Amino acid sequence: MAYWVGLTGGIGSGKSKAAAEFLKFGVPVIDADEISRNLTADNGLALPDIRRVFGSDVFDEVGSLDRSAMRDLIFRRPQAKLELEALMFPLIFKEIERQKAGFSDMVYGIVDVPLLIEKPMFCGLIQRILVVDADDEVRLERVKLRSGLSENEIKRIMAAQAGRMERLLYADDVLRNEGSFLDFEAKIARLHHYYQARFTYLDKADS
Repeated sequence: MAYWVGLTGGIGSGKSKAAAEFLKFGVPVIDADEISRNLTADNGLALPDIRRVFGSDVFDEVGSLDRSAMRDLIFRRPQAKLELEALMFPLIFKEIERQKAGFSDMVYGIVDVPLLIEKPMFCGLIQRILVVDADDEVRLERVKLRSGLSENEIKRIMAAQAGRMERLLYADDVLRNEGSFLDFEAKIARLHHYYQARFTYLDKADS
């Protein structure tokens, strides 16, 4: 069987870079954000329920989800965020389970879930939690450089996520990411070899 590590971290932490590095080692990575995008793309499975709950105002003239209108609705009416999550999360959960089944012969895999700490239902999909961590000031500067968002917008996103200390309380493993990219790569390589050894041992012990 494959063991599954939940990968998470706040905006600007370097979580996506970590996922890409694990992929280089041949580790399967299941991306919850990508699944969400596919579910809400044209002809996506989530679209009928989104139209039923939110109406046609969040769709454009050709029937595609108007993501800008959806974001605006969520900003104006916080209850809409909860309603959307109630639609999306069970679908995302089911698709992660489906994809996991295709990697049962691997030693381990990564489930990349940005809201893993905030939404504990996803913890049922994994055996271990890996948090990519950096100081808030470092993350803020990274996002400012790459996104074009204002500092206030970034701080609003950060405030809506779990705080650093909360994430670290849940972590089984922590990847600090405040140095060079080469240093970050080396940390991931060491962690990969540790996971390979640990999960191989556990698999044999369970046999």
